[in-house]
Amino acid sequence: MAGKGPQSSWCRSVAISGPMRYNCHMIVEHTGDAAQDLIGELGRKYVWWEPIGDEPHSEERIIGQAMNFGTFDDTRRLEKTLGYDRLAKVMLQAAPGWFSDRSWEFWRGRLALALGKAMPEEPPRRSFHAAVL
Repeated sequence: MAGKGPQSSWCRSVAISGPMRYNCHMIVEHTGDAAQDLIGELGRKYVWWEPIGDEPHSEERIIGQAMNFGTFDDTRRLEKTLGYDRLAKVMLQAAPGWFSDRSWEFWRGRLALALGKAMPEEPPRRSFHAAVL
């Protein structure tokens, strides 16, 4: 059941090995200005190194960094402003080293529940092939 405006919420019941629980989600309106403002703010807060080359840090890298190091307030702002789908996309396209195991597990569970689909169990890892070295 959806109400009016971007602050509306809807709930669905979820059986999670025990009593029935309700899973409530914010229906968000993704406005470009709000998203850009948030990404810019989080970039200044969580990305402290200079980019390599002439290109600035990508939005995905900034979002990933905020997902990895952000506060719970940052988490809620990311979810509300960018939405679960965009955050899941960042996770699925993350490079090795973007997420700690702890942050990956937090977001994997949170997004799997919110989106109703499985997320990879482990973050991307670097791999080295001895034959190439």
